[in-house]
Formats: sequence, structure tokens, C-alpha cells
Amino acid sequence: MQTKTQSLIETCINTAIGYLISLLAQLAIFPLFGIHVPLHSNLMIGAAFTVVSIVRGFFIRRFFNWLHSTRKARPA
Repeated sequence: MQTKTQSLIETCINTAIGYLISLLAQLAIFPLFGIHVPLHSNLMIGAAFTVVSIVRGFFIRRFFNWLHSTRKARPA
């Protein structure tokens, strides 16, 4: 089972990689739809969604760790 710190570190690394991929996708896809956003705005939009993703990922990971630990604790 992961500690809370390990869950947070894993979530942050996963999300950082996702942020970079998302930023590159925004830079490539937005212009195809006629959406022209300055780089600074793209960075800020990506950062906002990154924070949401870290919080979401952390709580989902902790929920499944809790679920796993409560199932192991039950007598068979």
C-alpha cells in the first residue's frame, strides 16, 4: 500500500507529464478550430487544469488504497 506522500508524488509526476502533453496538444489543436490563444494563456489554462487533476488523482488514489486496505482487514 502506498503512503499519502507516495500517492502525491506519483500523482504529481503523472500530472506533470499530462500537462506537457496537454500543452502541446492545445498548441497544435486550438488553431485547427480557429482558436488563437496566447502562449501565456495556454500555460495558465493548463496550470488550472493541472491543479484540478492533481487533487482528483490524489483523492482517487487514496480512495482505492483505503478500499484495498479495508478489504484486506476483513476476516475471510
